[in-house]
Amino acid sequence: MGASGVAEPGGAGAASPAGLRRVRVAGEELLVVAGDGGLRPVGATLAELLGAGLESLSEAVGRAQARPPLAESAEPLPPVDRQEVWACGVTYERSVKARMEETVVADVYDLVYRAERPELFLKAPAYRVPPPGAPLRIRGDSTWDVPEPELALVLTAAGEIAGYLVADDVSSRSIEGANPLYLPQAKLFDDCVGLSETLVLAGDEDPRTARIALAIRRDGDVIFDGATTTAAIVRSFEELAGYLFRELSHPHGAVLLTGTGLVPPDDLTLEHGDEVEIEIDGVGSLRHAIYRSGT
Repeated sequence: MGASGVAEPGGAGAASPAGLRRVRVAGEELLVVAGDGGLRPVGATLAELLGAGLESLSEAVGRAQARPPLAESAEPLPPVDRQEVWACGVTYERSVKARMEETVVADVYDLVYRAERPELFLKAPAYRVPPPGAPLRIRGDSTWDVPEPELALVLTAAGEIAGYLVADDVSSRSIEGANPLYLPQAKLFDDCVGLSETLVLAGDEDPRTARIALAIRRDGDVIFDGATTTAAIVRSFEELAGYLFRELSHPHGAVLLTGTGLVPPDDLTLEHGDEVEIEIDGVGSLRHAIYRSGT
């Protein structure tokens, strides 16, 4: 990746995992297969492939891998085009404890954690998702804000798991803690979610026991770092995806964040200028700065 945020011709660095990316080349938005050999155009949009299902997606990827790589530089685009981004809450034991500590109605989170039905909420429509690595926002009317590192499932229109992304579900704990009914305001605002650049295909990775690591830096110093594993999620990926598709269609596919098990201490809140880094083994990394609304 060049300093300007534009990928060099043929790829974006050896450390990046192989998979699908959305890029802009010479003013045209393209879905490409990214790998060591460069960026190869797929010839369809992500919405078209997720709408058609896993078999069509796999065939399209196979055809793309036989094409020559792009010769032009490519600008990274958000890894979604028409997919809504949804999120799950209280899927890790650590998460339920943190949310019980922050709220005046603690038992509501314990009940959700143990209930048959999971918590689901809309995080962002596709048009609100910024490019990978773009700065993410903390609200000007919030006093306690945290990153939430999560594994994201990319789902077909039939609810099948097509692949995975790294996600940051930035949240206002002060607003949600005041009243759980304020959840949409605590979770959904401009630049509230980050997604990694490369959609790692489910046929290549199965991160059900993957390590998730989070680091927060301020003025160059690490002020928090920690790790957990997706094995600690109390529900299966298929169960979470199944509830998202109950009575709700997603004709262009969807992205579902699976919850967080990494919670910074209560005396830590994000500040303008902080830097966040999230890594998930086998899936990739997401690095972004933080800015405060109105600053």
